[in-house]
Amino acid sequence: MMSVTMLATLRRVKSPRWLSPDILLGYTLGQDIRRNGSSFSPGPAACRRTVSTSCSLHAKVRGNHQKRELSEKKLTRHFIDHRRVKLVAGSGGKGACTFHSEPRKEWGGPDGGNGGDGGSIIIKADKFVKSLAQVVPFYKGDDGQSGSSKNCYGKNGSTTYITVPLGTVVKEEGKIVVDLSEHGQEFIAVFGGAGGKGNRFFLSNEIRAPIKATPGAMGEERVLHMELRTMAHAGLVGFPNAGKSSLLRVISNARPAVAAYPFTTLNPHVGIVNYRDHEQIAVADIPGIIRGAHLNRGLGISFLRHIERCRFLLYVLDLSAPEPWTQLQHLRYELDQYEPGLSLRPQAIIANKMDLPEAREKLETLKSHVTQRVIPVSALTGHNTEELILHLREMYDGYLQGEGSEEGKPTRW
Repeated sequence: MMSVTMLATLRRVKSPRWLSPDILLGYTLGQDIRRNGSSFSPGPAACRRTVSTSCSLHAKVRGNHQKRELSEKKLTRHFIDHRRVKLVAGSGGKGACTFHSEPRKEWGGPDGGNGGDGGSIIIKADKFVKSLAQVVPFYKGDDGQSGSSKNCYGKNGSTTYITVPLGTVVKEEGKIVVDLSEHGQEFIAVFGGAGGKGNRFFLSNEIRAPIKATPGAMGEERVLHMELRTMAHAGLVGFPNAGKSSLLRVISNARPAVAAYPFTTLNPHVGIVNYRDHEQIAVADIPGIIRGAHLNRGLGISFLRHIERCRFLLYVLDLSAPEPWTQLQHLRYELDQYEPGLSLRPQAIIANKMDLPEAREKLETLKSHVTQRVIPVSALTGHNTEELILHLREMYDGYLQGEGSEEGKPTRW
């Protein structure tokens, strides 16, 4: 009886070309079960043909997966030290041209108010900001509101503030406009447009019913370049893989990435050297410089500008190199090509990797080629780093007494 019903159903259903026999069999079985109200359990062959096991029908189990910590390379990837910003200040609101209307006051006179001034854009230095990453390429100030009747003035546009780190230099067409080096220092980049005048403003003894109203002025428009120069007292200058990052980890509280391959440091790191008298000295780890860096080779000149703010330089030489004294010549040449006289600042020579046997043999040869003080250290073992820290303090005290007094106010971290 059931087989006859199935055949009759198959005759009534016109199967399209894209329906397979398996789908038709499942459809007819379901129709027959609903019609007769009886339970039907297909055999193993039917189960294999109608049930698909190619996909999962159950929900995915969601576990509490903890987020992985970002690596040093990903964290420093967001360090931005250069921005090109277009600034457009707010426009002023237009003045109103209205006349007073009130019962039993036929000649009420003009009562159109002035429009509000447009909002200006101010660049402000903040010591709690460490990067230009939050600076967007375009800023538009708020426009002033238009004036209205009853001598109501329009509201002025609010001022837009752009917070930048200390040591940000603002340039326009290659010329320095302002140097923001103090906390709270402000620079009005663009001024908002003045608000328009309403017809009340033009009321005089000769003109008793002025119908003149002026629109608001357009805000200033400017394209500026922001460059961040690391504010540090001393800068570690050296070729890639010379041990600058390892040395900074030993003498300060900074934790830059350290690896056995060149160009580990992709962004400058600033570490603080603390002394017992609570004095602090900032030391910057400048990314590795190669020959031809002033020609934009390697990391280019984008990081050489960080050395401009350093009051004294610490040349880190790798004594495992064949001729480490030639590294010093190349480093000085690159600095002078970038800025004449940059390599003549107060300096010290640090002979790193003294834990290697071949480095001890080259130390005396290095001292014979230079006239500056050579401090042999080992960033791996921490050997003789106390002498470096003490000499760093001597150079800092000399800066406070010498150059700092000439400039009027020494730079403190």
